[in-house]
Amino acid sequence: MRRLIYSMNTTLDGYVATRDGDIGWGVPGPELHQWFNDRARDISVSLYGRRLWEVMSAHWPTADRQPDVSPVEAEFARIWQRTPKVVFSSTLSEVSGNARLCTGDAVSEIARLKAEDGGPMEIGGAGLAGAAMRAGLVDEYQVLTHPVLVGSGTPFFTPLDSRVHLRLVATRTFPGGVTLSHYEAGH
Repeated sequence: MRRLIYSMNTTLDGYVATRDGDIGWGVPGPELHQWFNDRARDISVSLYGRRLWEVMSAHWPTADRQPDVSPVEAEFARIWQRTPKVVFSSTLSEVSGNARLCTGDAVSEIARLKAEDGGPMEIGGAGLAGAAMRAGLVDEYQVLTHPVLVGSGTPFFTPLDSRVHLRLVATRTFPGGVTLSHYEAGH
């Protein structure tokens, strides 16, 4: 059985994007970007909601070929390109690259993928992750908190139906004041 990890950048006040969709406050420095790269190497499947897919697929398919790309960004682009992805959307008609589209019941498909043998999966997009959380499918939370307040926007945690008990696994502080809080769900 695969483990499912929910990991995204968030503001100190708990948002993954501002009201107008801006995520520019979460641009990682080199050390944090290297952490993302190291983590991404272990991911066997990435699960995306539509909005996050649109952001990621607009940049990473060609990021390693841009003239001003840093070595750490080029490395992430290559890892991202080869990682299989499932995009959950009822409005998209197609996806490109190493991705497939799922227009049906997201929770059922995530549960099916999770039941397979293989390495860990990551889930991104607050709405999609919220559905997986409510279904009890998320095993780990990797919360990367940036020292910025944006006041409103898309929350990292969507409303839940019941309490989820977590166990702190690790914390780490990166340059610029970004903190990682890594939790496991207490099943």
